[in-house]
Amino acid sequence: MSATSLAASYPITGTTVNCRSGPGTSYGVKKSYKKGQSVSISCQTSGTSVNGNNIWDKTSDGCYVADYYVKTGKNGYVTSKCGGGSSGGSSDSHCKKLNAAGVNLIAQWEGFVSSPKPDPIGLPTVGYGHLCKKKGCAEVKYKFPLSKTTAKQLLNDDLST
Repeated sequence: MSATSLAASYPITGTTVNCRSGPGTSYGVKKSYKKGQSVSISCQTSGTSVNGNNIWDKTSDGCYVADYYVKTGKNGYVTSKCGGGSSGGSSDSHCKKLNAAGVNLIAQWEGFVSSPKPDPIGLPTVGYGHLCKKKGCAEVKYKFPLSKTTAKQLLNDDLST
């Protein structure tokens, strides 16, 4: 039996914040939290950068929220990093490779957007859940509007980083 770290509670600062199955915007949404709701953080890890912050908080609900939307009172880690005590292979707690069925599931969950548009919480996204990092999604190497084929290529690019 492994030791469990104590979970501290912190308020959500965004209007509606998604809690995802992994530490990044390309992971499926498991649930959402409302502004002011407290979440207990069991550990933290790095993932997709949200407004310059790449820390993701694993909640006691077993899903991940971008630390950017959690008022911890500190810019940086406030608890232990996730993934200690590996059972072999990588020490990270999320998968490194996804098969076609997994990619299709993410695409179905995220929905298709051919040109950059704000998602439900106002963050610009395109394709199948790609979070734009630059104005107009300038970092995307594919031309807009995206076809579903190029959107899947973009999703695979995101999953491999």
